[in-house]
Amino acid sequence: MSGVRLDKWLWAARFFKTRGLARDAIDGGKIRIGGVKAKPAKDVTEGMEIVISRHSEEITVVVQGVREDRRPAQEAQQLYAETEASRAKREQMTDAMRAARAGFVPADHRPNKRERRQMSRLKELPHAD
Repeated sequence: MSGVRLDKWLWAARFFKTRGLARDAIDGGKIRIGGVKAKPAKDVTEGMEIVISRHSEEITVVVQGVREDRRPAQEAQQLYAETEASRAKREQMTDAMRAARAGFVPADHRPNKRERRQMSRLKELPHAD
């Protein structure tokens, strides 16, 4: 097989749950090939570098295999390899998010009226008395 549609490959590689979601991501500019916004019918071949933006992360993968059908996750992971730079950037971002949440201690109760007023003053938001 020489190539397969980008939306089918993203679905087969299990980046998206449905082809429709993959197509929506492509149309929304979340998928780039060679720094250029891709189209759903773009042929994916081995060796291509694809940048996938999902949620707050960006994953760069190199295509190692092409398939049109969806197989188990272990087989799907063999279709691509994440670049070392992408993996390092993702781990750094994860560590930064973890450090930002390190001092957070959730309250053991819902805020009462007095505590809500204090939070409003802290946020400098007007509140109704």
